[in-house]
Amino acid sequence: MKNIKNLYLSLPKLHRWSLKAGVFILISLTLLPSENQQTANQSKQNNLEVGKRYELAIPFTDEPSGAAIAPISPAPVTSTETANQDEDAQTTAEVLIDEPTISWQTATVKSGDSLAKILNRHGFSAQTTYNITKTKHDDINLLKKLQVGDTLNIGTDDTNTLVALDYPISRVKTLRIVGDGKDYQADIEEKVIETRQAIAHGVIKTSFWHAGVNAGLTDNQIINLANVFSWDIDFALDIRKNDEFHVIYENQYVDGEFIGHGAILAAEFVNQNEEFRAIRFTDGEYYTPEGRSMRKAFLRAPVNFKYISSNFKPKRFHPIQKRWKAHNGTDYRAAKGTPVVAAGNGKVTHSTYNKYNGNYVFIQHGSGIVTKYLHFSKRAVKKGQRVKQGQVIGYVGSTGMSEAPHLHYEFLVNGVHRNPRTVKLPDAEPIAKQHKQAFNLLAQQRIQELSGSKQALLAMQVADED
Repeated sequence: MKNIKNLYLSLPKLHRWSLKAGVFILISLTLLPSENQQTANQSKQNNLEVGKRYELAIPFTDEPSGAAIAPISPAPVTSTETANQDEDAQTTAEVLIDEPTISWQTATVKSGDSLAKILNRHGFSAQTTYNITKTKHDDINLLKKLQVGDTLNIGTDDTNTLVALDYPISRVKTLRIVGDGKDYQADIEEKVIETRQAIAHGVIKTSFWHAGVNAGLTDNQIINLANVFSWDIDFALDIRKNDEFHVIYENQYVDGEFIGHGAILAAEFVNQNEEFRAIRFTDGEYYTPEGRSMRKAFLRAPVNFKYISSNFKPKRFHPIQKRWKAHNGTDYRAAKGTPVVAAGNGKVTHSTYNKYNGNYVFIQHGSGIVTKYLHFSKRAVKKGQRVKQGQVIGYVGSTGMSEAPHLHYEFLVNGVHRNPRTVKLPDAEPIAKQHKQAFNLLAQQRIQELSGSKQALLAMQVADED
């Protein structure tokens, strides 16, 4: 140590000061805690034990007790946080912006009313009416054909400007017009129709019509059910007591409210112990479960009639001519004015009048078939016109040699008269091959539904008997 000290003292003064400075720096670095040590100390402070008391060094100040405490500087905000804050502020601003308030009034169309009169009663000028009616839309002219009892919903803003006009066309469709008082736009708003399936079952005791009513079917549903099977069943002559039917049909709802009946989806009719089934496909036509069309190329009877007043007979005493002669057709008694339709697709070859037939129509069909319709009160087609099956061609009357309103109907094959009620009618086209697989799946589902409905009804009947 003595030699070190002598060596140190022998050094020049500048060197001695440099050596002192270096030793001082080295000692300072040694005494300062490392980064790891700081982290360990901080962790140690954070990991406090529950239930143990610790002493904390609380710094004291000479400031009086009422002195203000320096505010804590907020932590720096990153760019992402700034963007989120701006977005939140924008969203808040959008929420606080109120949309224009629309006040609604309902106007009911009265006798003699027009759109102009209705709007005038509600304080709007003729110019407003004009601006609305000049709107370009296919249905805008409906506002010129308002019916008594119709309603108009009129919407105005805070300045009493007409900004919306709703005209319900039906329970499903509404014509909506919106604008600023000068320019308007129109559109059709259509509500979604919800369909639900329902079933009906009837047993004929007195008549098919009464059985349908007792089963809960409407008049239109009863007629549609008869039309489905009209090519196989003569509902005037073939119906027997204890014949029965099962029907699956649609009920339609809008906003949960019933608005009416839809199509018949499937049906089964047991007539004189013979079972007929019909399935409705997506083309709107009905087919047997095997895919054969329920529709024949010709209707069995081209008119809704009360009864048959005279059948097809090789020999009949004519009530007017007072002599025996062949009756080559069927007479369907019906009220004057009852529509008569074409039995099949074809071309009108005759539409005229003579003293024997009265007003009459002849139609030429394919395969050498001709149908004749006599004694119309009024004809609805002209010679040379093409007609489709079911199209109205005239109306029941009693013109020519006729004692009472009826339709005389004849069916000729290659010029030979055939009995319209018994002649074998050619089938219509079956389901298309490309749709056969889809139809088979649908038919299987519908048959299961029909069987399920029958089992459910049988179970209910058994329960009632118990």
